[in-house]
Amino acid sequence: MDEKSVGLVETHKVRLIDPDHPLRLQSGKTLAPIDVAYETYGRLSSAGDNAILICHALSGDAHAAGYHRPDDRKSGWWDAMIGPGKHIDTNKYFVICSNFLGGCSGTTGPSSINPATGKPYGLDFPIFTIADMVKVQKLLMDHLGVRQLLAVIGGSIGGMQVLQWAIAYPQFVRAAIPIATTTHLSAQSIAFDAVGRNAILADPDFADGRYHDAGAPQKGLGIARMIGHITYLSEQGMREKFGRGLRSAEQYRYDFDPEFSVETYLDYQGRSFVER
Repeated sequence: MDEKSVGLVETHKVRLIDPDHPLRLQSGKTLAPIDVAYETYGRLSSAGDNAILICHALSGDAHAAGYHRPDDRKSGWWDAMIGPGKHIDTNKYFVICSNFLGGCSGTTGPSSINPATGKPYGLDFPIFTIADMVKVQKLLMDHLGVRQLLAVIGGSIGGMQVLQWAIAYPQFVRAAIPIATTTHLSAQSIAFDAVGRNAILADPDFADGRYHDAGAPQKGLGIARMIGHITYLSEQGMREKFGRGLRSAEQYRYDFDPEFSVETYLDYQGRSFVER
């Protein structure tokens, strides 16, 4: 275990919204209860003003640093950045990472039990926005006794949350550090998302969102992930990384198996995401 690691950590869970006081979402619908999974590293100052909130990307979770067990081979997803003496120094800062609303890695989302039916929400889970995610994160900060955030840091959809923090709570946030993000999706990005979403919806195993007892739409999810990874690199980046290189031969094989290196890359990303 890295001597600069935060060491063994635990994912905590707290109920921030109880059934009697539902959260009103931006859509006008309400949601309750809401549980949030989170991890913290370092200590909060007596003034409650040395906290840094880390906002994860689409498929991330609250486990940003350290290890859950002594025999863990894989550390938190941003362990290289968070820890004693690291860029986000836990000797100085109180670092928080929570699974966002709808994240389904401990925080209430479509896989959570709908109290009205006793079954997973699935497609009955209400549509929510970045603003709703941040509203729940603010409730967590209040619960932890944070009086001011020294910084909010996040990439991709996490970066969108960072921007929303700066808009919604400008006096509460001293610094906003958005990474690889945007204020809004372009028409092309919306189009890619629509194709990915429809790949999942068209998978027979999706079963109108009620697949939790029967399996999972793995084929559709894998294709959606492949589409996503096309958007994660620019055309120039694709050309520099893969070009028209073949997977393993110097000649074409003339079949429908992955032939080009870029096809192999997308195939791997789709399969590994489903397995994860």
